[in-house]
Amino acid sequence: MAARGGVATAGEGLRYAEDSPPPTKRSDTDIDRRLARSLIAVGLGIATLGFAGRYTFQIWKPLGQVITETAKKISTPSFSSYYKGGFEQKMSRREASLILGVSPSAGKAKIRTAHRRIMILNHPDKGGSPYLATKINEAKDLLEAATKH
Repeated sequence: MAARGGVATAGEGLRYAEDSPPPTKRSDTDIDRRLARSLIAVGLGIATLGFAGRYTFQIWKPLGQVITETAKKISTPSFSSYYKGGFEQKMSRREASLILGVSPSAGKAKIRTAHRRIMILNHPDKGGSPYLATKINEAKDLLEAATKH
């Protein structure tokens, strides 16, 4: 601005503090009114949040009970694809077919394929359980012995 002779152009605007107009003085009552309005607005916002929270907690109890009851109904054994319970003392054809995931009347090829697939996943050399591997082999032997073809 000094190079232009102290005249500011329209595009340059007011950049420096000495060029800005003097600040307008606000009265103390005007400042107090603005502060009071702001405090009232904040207070009303907090009160609204409090009432909304109280309403939510009142509704949540019965809603929580309904959700819990529905979850208990859904988690019944009829919806589960897994066999619930341990192994029987003496393995039956039903249990053997559940272990291998084939029907009790499956052919030897299907039994061998299912056995191979499960043993790859549960082999003791690959970190599987030796007990489960024994049960899988026992299931294969039982179903193959009973199958004629």
